[in-house]
Amino acid sequence: MYFTEKQLRIMEFIQQFRDERGISPTLEEIASNFGVTKITVYEHINQLERKGALKREKFRARSIELIASVEERKARYSMPLMGNFREGLPIEATEEREDLNISEMLPYGRNFFALRVRGNELKQDHLTDGDLIIAEKRESVDNGEVVVAVLNGGKACIKKLYKEEDHIRLQSPNGSLESMMVPNADVRGVVVGVLRRFDETTTV
Repeated sequence: MYFTEKQLRIMEFIQQFRDERGISPTLEEIASNFGVTKITVYEHINQLERKGALKREKFRARSIELIASVEERKARYSMPLMGNFREGLPIEATEEREDLNISEMLPYGRNFFALRVRGNELKQDHLTDGDLIIAEKRESVDNGEVVVAVLNGGKACIKKLYKEEDHIRLQSPNGSLESMMVPNADVRGVVVGVLRRFDETTTV
């Protein structure tokens, strides 16, 4: 049975919600988690119901019950960790078999989004054209975290953020540029990782 990426994410959220709380989420809670409207969630739930992935009782809150398993999805993002690599030396094999599960880096139910880098203006921070920046929407940010921020005038940047007495200091992630001092910044998310696909057109 085929599910779209959005449908899989909704199914994962429902399963995790039920595992943690013992009840199913409401449409409002699903919509709030993904930052979409209740109508959008309603349409996805209807499609999943038609596909036989879940069932629910009409006019009854928290009645969503998953029928299709979403466990297989985790295996898609799991691969063996073969060892440690250092340029010019043999690969150092791990003593025991270890699997790297990418899905554990992006836990279910958290609000992640991606931004595609265009241009090579961020090359000094090891971000090149085509890279995907993975960020998490959060209400609070700790000093020193790398954030996606929008400054006055709509200018976007990716910087380490430090809250100081009467201003915010924004610093290049690798410290290669001078810090920026701004009165405030609209933080859109905290950067958690970068994805890069190598092919014949990739330039570093």
